[in-house]
Amino acid sequence: MLLLKEVQIIDNRSSWNGQTVDIYIKDGKIDVIGQNLNLAATKVFEGNGAVVSIGWFDLGTQVGDPGFEHREDVFSVSNAAAAGGFTAIACLPNTHPTIHSKSEVLYIKNRTRGNIVDFYPIGAISEDCKGKDLAELFDMQHHGAVAFSDGRKSVQNNGLMLRALLYTKPFDGLIINHPHDKDIASGGIVHEGVMSTSLGMKGIPSLAEEMMIQRDLHLVEYAETKIHFANISTKGSVELIRNAKNKGLKITASVNPMNLFFTDEVLVDFESNYKVVPPLRAENDRQALIEGLKDGTIDLIETHHVPQEIESKDVEFSYSNYGVIMLETAFSIIQSVLKDTFTTTEIIEKIAIAPRNLLQLELPTIEVGSAANLTIFNPNEKWTFEATKIQSKSKNSPFIGQQLTGKVLGIVNNSTYLIR
Repeated sequence: MLLLKEVQIIDNRSSWNGQTVDIYIKDGKIDVIGQNLNLAATKVFEGNGAVVSIGWFDLGTQVGDPGFEHREDVFSVSNAAAAGGFTAIACLPNTHPTIHSKSEVLYIKNRTRGNIVDFYPIGAISEDCKGKDLAELFDMQHHGAVAFSDGRKSVQNNGLMLRALLYTKPFDGLIINHPHDKDIASGGIVHEGVMSTSLGMKGIPSLAEEMMIQRDLHLVEYAETKIHFANISTKGSVELIRNAKNKGLKITASVNPMNLFFTDEVLVDFESNYKVVPPLRAENDRQALIEGLKDGTIDLIETHHVPQEIESKDVEFSYSNYGVIMLETAFSIIQSVLKDTFTTTEIIEKIAIAPRNLLQLELPTIEVGSAANLTIFNPNEKWTFEATKIQSKSKNSPFIGQQLTGKVLGIVNNSTYLIR
């Protein structure tokens, strides 16, 4: 039994939206909502400016289990997600073995059943994510895969992508593609621009992303189906997607916190924790991403959590692996970037509601009798991201030691709570 005292509810679907109330949770359900509740509870949480929303959902988490447990396993990623306010994560298929059949889908579901954080497997589009042969898409969907993607790898083969779109159309499956033409980007490691030239590093042109988006838009229009573009990063991509939506194509898109927060200017010190894909772009790209979020061109924000062991990051920039951990700091980064132009309600829409709507999952709500699926946070509280308190197994983050604004205080889900 948990009693949340004087917390503000942010939930447009709730009759209590915007009100500061007490919430009493019993047996995993919201039992009472009201003022000045005095009920027996195992834990009493004093709000002091805290906000409660439905639990947040991350669409793109890299989970190391199976095969890369030294980077992250289901338990450490669950702890990291909970610390970051996420009550649910969708797992990318880039594991070993790849999530490309019902066996791997069921492995994830069975291994995480009853966890405070819900795990939703994303099945691979192609076998082993090699981009050659279609994986067992219908079988995976039947056993719990919520979407299909080759994750951090892009589908380069035009015919394969068309077949995937057509194959999933009858059962309304969702294809997710990270747009990155590896032939155009060949050898590039940072954004192609003034900074790449001054640093003497080969760049990844915006064209590598935009060409693949243009290809997929043609395929979606031809197949009369839908697609989601993950982690877009350029101004041109925003414009392409905006125009396609205006034409009526069934497309959605996401962006990640790194591309909202940083530009390639931070690469001047060759810090490997700024080496990511998509690469950090120019300021006009960053501003276009924010504008795309504001006008609905970009539907949601995903963390793009990619844990890497220290040996793969503590090397020269050119040789380091791509990716950063992001689950635990995502909200603070989003809050710092968007707080002046987005309301808290609008931010919650991008990290809790839109991902579930995309995957056609049931939305939680904050009403008496509803299952308690909640995130508790203070959007104004300052805190420091300390290496010793990181819940992820990996520590590849550029935010270690920095003071951040927007603190997650706890989550409630599956008849369990974690209050910090």
